[in-house]
This record gives sequence, C-alpha cells and structure tokens, in this order.
Amino acid sequence: MERFSLNQATTKYWPLPALAAGCVEAGVRQVGLWREDIQGYGVKDSRRLMDDHGLTVTSLCRGGFFHDDGWLDANRRAIEEAAMIGAPVLLLVSGGLPPGRRDLDGARARVGERIGELVPDALAAGVQLAIEPLHPMFASDRCVVSTLAQALDLAAPHPPAAVGVAVDTYHLWWDDTVWAQIERAGREDRVACFQLADWVTPLPAGVLLGRGLPGTGAADLRRFVAAVDATGFTGPIEVEVFNEALWSRPGPDILADTLTAFRSVVARE
Repeated sequence: MERFSLNQATTKYWPLPALAAGCVEAGVRQVGLWREDIQGYGVKDSRRLMDDHGLTVTSLCRGGFFHDDGWLDANRRAIEEAAMIGAPVLLLVSGGLPPGRRDLDGARARVGERIGELVPDALAAGVQLAIEPLHPMFASDRCVVSTLAQALDLAAPHPPAAVGVAVDTYHLWWDDTVWAQIERAGREDRVACFQLADWVTPLPAGVLLGRGLPGTGAADLRRFVAAVDATGFTGPIEVEVFNEALWSRPGPDILADTLTAFRSVVARE
C-alpha cells in the first residue's frame, strides 16, 4: 500500500475535494493528477488541498503534443504547474504526425529536439520529464513514440534528472522487447513513472477508454512489477484506468475495487 498511487483518471468524475477526502478515508496517501482538473480547481488551491489532506502528488499529466502550434509555451506552463502542485514528474505524450505528413522518423526526431529545448526549464524547476510511449495504434494522431526503446533513445542525450521514461503496462504489454528495455531503463536511471492498467478485449469503439483494472485482462502485470522492481525503482505505482463503465460508479466504490485489483498483482505470493 505504501507504493500505491491513485491516478485521477481512474476516478475521472470524482471531484477533486471528494477525491482527496476519499483517499484519506481509504488510507491512500499518493495521487497522480491531471492538468485540466487542477486548472479548473485552481493550481494553488489544488496544492493547498493536497497538503491539507497529507497527500503526495506522484505525477502530473500531461505535457507534450509537440506537433501543435504553441507547444513551447504550453510545455513551459506544464512544467511550472508540476512544480507548483509538487509533482516530481511531468508525463509527456509526444503527439502524432503533423497534418498531411507521413514521416514517422522525422516526427520522432522533432520530438527529441523539442524535448531538448525544455531540459533547462525542467532542471530549473526540479521536474523530471517522463516520455510516455503509447501503443502503436495511436502513432498517427496521438503519439509517434510507440516503444520503450524509442523513448529511451530520445531521453539518452539528456541528464536523467531532466528526462526519464514512463512504463505504462497498457501501452507496452504487447512488446516482446520490453523486458530488456525495462532493464536498460533501470541501468540508465530513467524510470520516472510506473503505471498499471490491463488490456481487455473486445476493444470498445473509443479504444482509449478500454482499459481494465489490474488483473482483469491479458497483460502479465506481475511480470511487469517484478521487472520494474528489479531495476531498483522503489517509487510509486500508479493505477491509471480509462473506462466509461468504471467512471459511471461512485468514486469510493471505484477506489475500493482499484485497491483490491492493485493488491492482486502487486502483493508478493
């Protein structure tokens, strides 16, 4: 339990004050937050709310989308917000192909260049940028970084304190090279964030919303936990599930089932 972190996406419609109170009641001490929610509540007020409830913010989602106009200012604001909320990690979703383009390699290279422009800001703020690979089905419109190897290659030119990677089981479970890449991430001190969600089928029409609680799908989450632990990473393990059916339920019920699911794959046998 000391490593469990509730990513706010799992209880999407639970208002932030109720989430904070519900976490304390359930004995949860860590949360991953989203920018639109803390902006809606007020970033400073969100920080005060977390502090008043004794909650630690484990990550802020998200920056990136480097193909958008205004990406530099938007990401500098995201870094600033992460520092203000007390999040040590800012997740980066790279963005997809520029309109009308098909050059994946070129798009990925530009992501690397633009991350490099953010490194001084990240170091100054004490915020680690975490490059998050997404499943290849999102490469065209959402994330041209599809594998942990690609993410590590993009991070490599920069100090680990500034740029790491996110290991998200939903996006990486299919890749037979992921185990070697997790070991590499540990060797290079790049594991910045570890997130659990399961792959469930059949996929819904809105594929992003098809994640399952840990232990309900096809991913070998116990193997992921063991692999990440073997790197020496002892940080929080976030559960981040996008699922409309789950979101329709009361926040306390979602949290209770999330904790049960978490224990089912993290608890040592």
